[in-house]
Amino acid sequence: MSELQPISLEKADDHQLVIRWSDGVEQKLRYRTIRNACPCATCMEKRMAVDEPIKGELKVLAPAETMPLEILSMRPVGNYAYNIQFNDGHSSGIFTYEILRRL
Repeated sequence: MSELQPISLEKADDHQLVIRWSDGVEQKLRYRTIRNACPCATCMEKRMAVDEPIKGELKVLAPAETMPLEILSMRPVGNYAYNIQFNDGHSSGIFTYEILRRL
């Protein structure tokens, strides 16, 4: 899949990223889908944690977590990935073209 490359990126009005690939495929990804697939060490550790909530306990959200998720910027990393900054403050994930295409 290394020959596949995005030829255009566009933010759609419905909180989706539209990626047009070099093979002609157009892909629409919800921002939340991308954010939930973040491959950084912190996010992977959180996904692996087996913390079970106490019955009746509510998670306390940070103010940024209560706003609709947005992509603030996407910066290329070499010729194989993007670093994506989200409005919830997260910006450490490197999303390879392969990860994006699999989503």
